[in-house]
Amino acid sequence: MDIETAARDAARLIKAASYGVALTGAGISVPSGIPDFRSANIGLWSTTNPMEVASLSAFHLSPEKFYDWFRPLANHIWKAQPNPAHTSLAQLEINGFINTVVTQNIDGLHQRAGSSEVIEVHGSIENLLCLQCRDNFSSTEFMEPYIHQKSFPTCPRCDAILKPNFVFFEEMLPDDAWQEAQTHFEKADLVLVVGSSLEVTPAAHLPLYALENDARIIILTYSPTYLDTRAELVLPFDVAEIFPKILALL
Repeated sequence: MDIETAARDAARLIKAASYGVALTGAGISVPSGIPDFRSANIGLWSTTNPMEVASLSAFHLSPEKFYDWFRPLANHIWKAQPNPAHTSLAQLEINGFINTVVTQNIDGLHQRAGSSEVIEVHGSIENLLCLQCRDNFSSTEFMEPYIHQKSFPTCPRCDAILKPNFVFFEEMLPDDAWQEAQTHFEKADLVLVVGSSLEVTPAAHLPLYALENDARIIILTYSPTYLDTRAELVLPFDVAEIFPKILALL
């Protein structure tokens, strides 16, 4: 299937839906210059054991090791700009074709692209949490010295090293965000899976709630997923290229 035909087929399904939900993963942000985690040979986890740097126990043991590893990725995220896939999803929401974006990403690019209904099931880089006094802080004032001066963000109140307020390995997902996401998928009659290999659970299971109500699924990602055989469309195209084409047909 060529990209023009793929865009037409996707636009037809989107037009016919009454309650659309998008589930996005790292692949939607790759065109913005943010590396993904799981692609063979090039993903971040192909060269690093995540349990050694990005687990909660590893952070408690040595937060400095996490921050030294995370610095290049944080720099990519902090400099990144939304790409046409992000802005197209925002327009789909504005025009009433989708109701919300549920994202596994922590980069905040959906909000910067103009999406107002975004559920971050893995948290966000935008905030930092003190594990001692439980205060939250905006990341903005800490990022410049962390990235460029190689300092570590510390709590202004108790001087403990702050933890980014996104989900590490060994942590539970934020319950409020999970419950809200589940509710949307239970209502959905159309699910767009964008840039996710559907390997990271439990977020990967969210489309199953929609399938219980016979929702249609469009998968837009290069990687094969466990739901390919149940999807209405599987479109292995560059999301930043195909989404503007879909939007133009709507």
